[in-house]
Amino acid sequence: MKLYAPWQRAFERIATPFEQFLHAQTTTGLILILMTVVALVLANSPLADEYQSIFHTNISVMFGEYTLSKSIHHWINDGLMAIFFFIIGLEIKRNILVGELSNIKVAVLPIIAAFGGMAFPALIYYAINYGGAGEAGWGIPMATDIAFAISALVLLGKRVSTSLVTFLVALAIVDDLGAVVVIALFYTQDINMLALLFAFISFLVLVSFNRFGIHAVLPYFIIGSIMWLFMLESGIHATVAGVIAAMAIPSRPKYTPIDFTQSVKHRIEEYDNYPLQDNYMLHEQQKAILQNIKDKIDAIKSPSARLEHSLHLPVSLVVIPLFALANAGVSIDFSSAYETLLKPISLGVIAGLIIGKVLGIAGISYLAIKLGVAKLPEGSSMSQLFGVAFLGGIGFTMSIFIAELAFAGNCELVFQAKIGILAASLFAALFGFVWLRFIAKSPNQ
Repeated sequence: MKLYAPWQRAFERIATPFEQFLHAQTTTGLILILMTVVALVLANSPLADEYQSIFHTNISVMFGEYTLSKSIHHWINDGLMAIFFFIIGLEIKRNILVGELSNIKVAVLPIIAAFGGMAFPALIYYAINYGGAGEAGWGIPMATDIAFAISALVLLGKRVSTSLVTFLVALAIVDDLGAVVVIALFYTQDINMLALLFAFISFLVLVSFNRFGIHAVLPYFIIGSIMWLFMLESGIHATVAGVIAAMAIPSRPKYTPIDFTQSVKHRIEEYDNYPLQDNYMLHEQQKAILQNIKDKIDAIKSPSARLEHSLHLPVSLVVIPLFALANAGVSIDFSSAYETLLKPISLGVIAGLIIGKVLGIAGISYLAIKLGVAKLPEGSSMSQLFGVAFLGGIGFTMSIFIAELAFAGNCELVFQAKIGILAASLFAALFGFVWLRFIAKSPNQ
């Protein structure tokens, strides 16, 4: 086929959902790095006071007599981050149904490694902070930032096998699920049972929409938003509503693949019946046929697939950057930075994310492989798995989020946690990348 312009080659490129997922996560990771740097620069510049005051500005929304008033910081962490958690919920669901977690033989190693990678960091942190002011922050080093970790791995290109990338994706997905459960069960305020009951009823309505075959997105959005409001009032963190809502979104398409294929073939035959005009302009009927095919393409994709695809860009370009800008900006006194790093909270986070993650991921994986419970990812070595375990110590987004919950209202403790998260994540990323790039050997070497 003749190509009339270089950009037309992109038309020939077919990316699988997994490749699109990796691309989205890599993009998110790079933007996250940029916004983190911007936040740190602003927090340590003459504009620091203005930077902080912006996010403490209150915005109120009224629904009749009901008024919801929150600071911009809270709107980002409780509101926009619910969309981020909704994406996480969709990713978890897809991975369980058709992705990396759908095959138990492949999934068993990342599942075991993820549990180890959550348990060891929490235990190490808790041991360091037992009985102290930072005891409640044991959940901070449990999380792996999927965007950062995958970005580092993808930058290595062919030096790591596809199965190792799949291993990290599956591990991070299970890790995210664990973090959501921890937030829901342990980082809650006093529970308002009536609001929680209404949130549960809202979820049942979403499930009934699914069971009755409703594929339009708007009804799910409306009821999901109502559920978010009830969850906000219930005392359980409102972002959990995003994950719960994702579980109710239909994963089956409206039409079967066979019906789609037959219908599109018929439409394409109709399209080809119209002669090609000299100026390459389409006949009006051809435009109608193309629109009909587009509608059918939309219909063959399930609502969950459509939402995951359409929301990745706004989450990557708006939600995550705003979260980083609002939460990553810490004013660092470099003269006392060393002392801060030795505080129990900072030390617990650093030890948890670096030592705990390596012991939990690489250590438990090694035992599982030696005991015959699981197999090493194809085309990878234990040395490479060790490097991936370090990348698992990049906690950033979810760790900062949990720190804000664990030490709500105590700026000093949040500051110590963030310093630990930034230091540990930076070290884990650099060490893991260098290890995989220059030291780790593949099975063929």
